[in-house]
Amino acid sequence: MVWYEDEVKRVENESSKLQYSPKTIFYGSSSMRLWKNLYEDFKEYEPINLGFGGSTLAACVWFFDRIMENLQPDQIIVYAGDNDLGDGRNPEEVYIFFEQLLVCIQKYFPHIPFTFISIKPSIRRRNIRDQICYTNSLIREAIEKSGPNNYFVNVYDKMVDAAGNPLPDLYDPDGLHLSPKGYELWKNTLLTHISLNVEGALTQLQK
Repeated sequence: MVWYEDEVKRVENESSKLQYSPKTIFYGSSSMRLWKNLYEDFKEYEPINLGFGGSTLAACVWFFDRIMENLQPDQIIVYAGDNDLGDGRNPEEVYIFFEQLLVCIQKYFPHIPFTFISIKPSIRRRNIRDQICYTNSLIREAIEKSGPNNYFVNVYDKMVDAAGNPLPDLYDPDGLHLSPKGYELWKNTLLTHISLNVEGALTQLQK
């Protein structure tokens, strides 16, 4: 995991320079890291972007204790798993990494809402579409069994056409990362989810 060191140090610096105590943690891979408008898009929820480039779910687990130290958020939102599958991991392995991440979250933040964004489709990784869909189904099932206030947000179905092909205008020219339109879709999906699900859960937890 030493190859992530520079990125993890950058994330640690992001935490140290923030002018407020963050209430919403965004954590995961470069789909998080590259979200240029994240702070503005979720301003009312006092966010911090702790995504680091190239991160796998395995790396999210490995660095969780270090990155999350001293943070006391109201909610955590995670996107990862894309790179694990792209690196040749099978769905069952990625599912195990997710279960380990869930243990980390329940250890540090046992009562706050946790949202996992489904692994997205991508033009570059169309050859592993079946693995992505199967991994999403495993993670969704695990979340549904994990108790209240844990959520699976399905962006996959919103990012493909009727034939199951990725919608090109949602992606950068590299065919992997999101375009501004892709991030707009994610933003609207998450804001709706937070409004419908997370805010109510937080109200109940604060009683």
